[in-house]
Amino acid sequence: MNVEIFNPENRQGDAVTLTKAAIKYFEGKLAEHPGHLLRLSSKVSGCTGYSYVLDVAKQPEDGDTRIEASDKLTLTIAAKTMDLVRNTEIDYVKEGVNGVVRFNNPNAVNECGCGESFNVS
Repeated sequence: MNVEIFNPENRQGDAVTLTKAAIKYFEGKLAEHPGHLLRLSSKVSGCTGYSYVLDVAKQPEDGDTRIEASDKLTLTIAAKTMDLVRNTEIDYVKEGVNGVVRFNNPNAVNECGCGESFNVS
């Protein structure tokens, strides 16, 4: 049985997306936590303004936008974060021996040099 969540705040084309590499990476992380989901939020941080926060959660919080990225991965986005990350692509890339989660956020007008924080206008 599939359940589709209607959220009038999440207009078509506004959703956060994940690349195949990111889906595979997060599915692996959630395999250690059956029944949990990935939750994206933000906090005021860094030299530029905001930072991304990814947590494993048991359930969405009130007002979260829910995205079924795959049959094994549900992403929820905090209500206060949605306007900051609308249309963002989440990717997972290998850099040498390290893996890095990248946020390709078209709303970010600048980022700090180390990539830890971003700002929107």
